[in-house]
Amino acid sequence: TNPLHVQCGGKHYKKCKIQPIEYIQANNLDYIQGNIIKYASRYKDKGGKEDLEKIKHYCDLAIMELNKNAKDAGQLD
Repeated sequence: TNPLHVQCGGKHYKKCKIQPIEYIQANNLDYIQGNIIKYASRYKDKGGKEDLEKIKHYCDLAIMELNKNAKDAGQLD
């Protein structure tokens, strides 16, 4: 059985024309990017406001990582 045809815990991803995991893998997204896509794709059907808060949290983590990398590269003081 193709794992993309099975979803545990609901139907919120199966409703998508392209499942988040397919998009994430096809675009070689990292963990943080993948979670942003995942929560953005499902918030209306599953987590509501909580999923939107998770998106903000992962965006903050991505910004922190960008700032750390820029500082390590000497681009920020």
